[in-house]
Amino acid sequence: MTDKEYVSELVERARKAQAAAEDFTQEYVDMLSRKIGWALVQPETVDKIAQFCLEETRMGTFEAKQNKLFKKVRGVLRDINPQKSVGVVEENKELGIRKIAKPVGVIGSLIPTTQPELCPATQAMLTVKARDAIVFAPHPRSQKTTLMVTDVVRKVLKSNGAPEDLVICIECPTMEKSTELMKQADLVIATGGAGMVKAAYSSGTPAYGVGVGNAVIVVDETADLKEAAHNVHVSKVFDYASGCSCDNSVVVQESIYDAFMECLKAEGAHMINAEQKPKLLKAIWPQWPENHILNRDIVTQPAKRIAEIAGIDDVQEDCEFILVEEDGYGEDHPFSGEKLCVVLTVYKYKEFSQAIEIVNGIHAYQGAGHSCGIQTTNDDHALELALKTHTTRVMVRQPQSTGNGGDWNNGMPFTGSLGCGTWGGNIVSENITLKHFMNNTWLAVPIKGEIPSDEELFGDAMNEQGD
Repeated sequence: MTDKEYVSELVERARKAQAAAEDFTQEYVDMLSRKIGWALVQPETVDKIAQFCLEETRMGTFEAKQNKLFKKVRGVLRDINPQKSVGVVEENKELGIRKIAKPVGVIGSLIPTTQPELCPATQAMLTVKARDAIVFAPHPRSQKTTLMVTDVVRKVLKSNGAPEDLVICIECPTMEKSTELMKQADLVIATGGAGMVKAAYSSGTPAYGVGVGNAVIVVDETADLKEAAHNVHVSKVFDYASGCSCDNSVVVQESIYDAFMECLKAEGAHMINAEQKPKLLKAIWPQWPENHILNRDIVTQPAKRIAEIAGIDDVQEDCEFILVEEDGYGEDHPFSGEKLCVVLTVYKYKEFSQAIEIVNGIHAYQGAGHSCGIQTTNDDHALELALKTHTTRVMVRQPQSTGNGGDWNNGMPFTGSLGCGTWGGNIVSENITLKHFMNNTWLAVPIKGEIPSDEELFGDAMNEQGD
């Protein structure tokens, strides 16, 4: 069987299941999504998936993978439980408009090796709630983890009278199978690197892509330095920096720079010296300056392991993350880019406008549109950063990696996929949630409308002379 035939068979099975789901009631899809969620947060299931994921990928930590499932599954359900997804979901009587939600059909989802447990878990709940079907194309390095999550979901569907094939996982994934899936699906969700997103947008199928992460954090002179350092620590080391929202650079006001570095060291950081910096660079990007391809051996590994690869012998076993000083950004300064490891680049600024310039400069190189954050008690600084940076998310006084995709302590929608807007080459500039899994039909009835006067429409412009 060719790859095309194999994928065609899976998509056909998904289409048959999705056709049956068209007639599901709101009550039924609500029940199914909750039962899927409940199955995925059972402690024995979470432990099994987390341990298997760790062994298969050799990336991240067991505790972080547990945390992702426990938190994100509950968070997504918190968001979608009250939402309607069947029939009339909104009505505005004054405008005579009713919005009717309908499925998008069969979704092809490309799953990254860094989130093989999280993405299928959350996307399965959204898929069933929206009456879609989904076919996962996992990364070869983490295929069995995604298949394990899929099997949990399929058992729930079967035991509750729904077609198992609403959720399917490609076995023995290849690039060719993923390409075929993107061509044959009705919608593509591409969570991963720039190459994957570009392929999704080039497939000819409508697609939601996720831009490259390279989060930058500003620490100004009003920040609580101990709290700020703790937030950076939490964000940087979560799952050994496997997430796209983990801190990659921190930009610190010069008057509190030394004090903040001491706070970071108290959180388990180690600052390398100028002589060690080239060694660390070669460990992370072995072929630099010819290319900027990351060394797989350092990705989501503990700090001590990275130091050993780099030949840096003064990093202790209990080191949590490594600090490296930088004063530039772009192609000639690779430390300004995404690193997918527990290495944090530190910058110094004098005026706040310079901090914004550094953030934008870093993102012009990598991570445009994704996110930045600020540790501050000055709301004007927080607003200025949000107004003047090319980012879709700005986290204030909180860890980025645990806040961007939804948290109990902020209002961001829970998700495993973060759209980055046109800055990041994406079609959406928000978190991918239930509404992105549905089509809408707008029903409009006549209303008694009024044509506004020219004075109301044009105002002072009517008094201006022009051609």
